[in-house]
Amino acid sequence: MDDTSLCRFCSIQSSVSDRIIAKNELAFAIRDAKPVTAYHTLVIPKRHVQDLFSITYAELTAMFELIQEQSTLIQSEDPTVEGFNIGSNVGKQAGQTVWHCHFHVIPRRRKDVDSGSKGGLRHVIPRTR
Repeated sequence: MDDTSLCRFCSIQSSVSDRIIAKNELAFAIRDAKPVTAYHTLVIPKRHVQDLFSITYAELTAMFELIQEQSTLIQSEDPTVEGFNIGSNVGKQAGQTVWHCHFHVIPRRRKDVDSGSKGGLRHVIPRTR
C-alpha cells in the first residue's frame, strides 16, 4: 500500500464525493469536517504531497486561486465574515495531523473569540518574553 491509499484527502478526490465544493486542474476545496467557524474550508493539492514546502509553484498558484475564489464566495454568502485566517501546518510540532498538504481558510467574524483577534496568528504560541 502506498501513502495515497491511506490518505483521507486522496480518498475524497478519487471517489465521487459531494464534499468537493470547488476544483481546478491542480487543487480542490472542501469544507472542513470539524470546522473552527462556519464555512471553514480546506484547499488541497490534487497530488499527494506531504506539506507546503513540497508543492510546486503551479500547485501553490492553483491553491491560491481557490483560496481567493472561496473567500469571495464565503463573504457573499455570509456578510458577517469580515476577515480570514489562512494557514498551513507543516510538521508534527506545528500541529500537522494529515500528511497531505492543505491550507485552512478560516472565516473570522467580529467578536468570534472573547479576547478579540488582535495579533491573529502571532498569538498561537503565548509570549514568553
